[in-house]
Amino acid sequence: MREILHLQVGQCGNQIGNAFWQNVSGEHVIDGDGKFTGDKSNPEHQLRLDKVNVYFKEAGANRYVPRATLVDLEPGTLDVIKASPVGNLFRPDNFLFGASGAGNNWAK
Repeated sequence: MREILHLQVGQCGNQIGNAFWQNVSGEHVIDGDGKFTGDKSNPEHQLRLDKVNVYFKEAGANRYVPRATLVDLEPGTLDVIKASPVGNLFRPDNFLFGASGAGNNWAK
């Protein structure tokens, strides 16, 4: 089976990635908390559940976590993702950010 690791870097990458995860979780009938909300007896939903392991890792009883790493130099953009509809999908260790940010980095 194919497994994809998704890497989001910087403000733009994280904003696009946030939209990507909203779309992918909707396509696979996964809610904002990572729970599969489809009907397993429905053949279409079962097909989506069969393919969910490409982007998600099963992290417990019917809960799926994105196989992703989110990187930024400042925590602001990642805080926006944490507060978004898909923010609870990610584990805290999926987020990697610096403390000082990227502003005025030429002087450092």
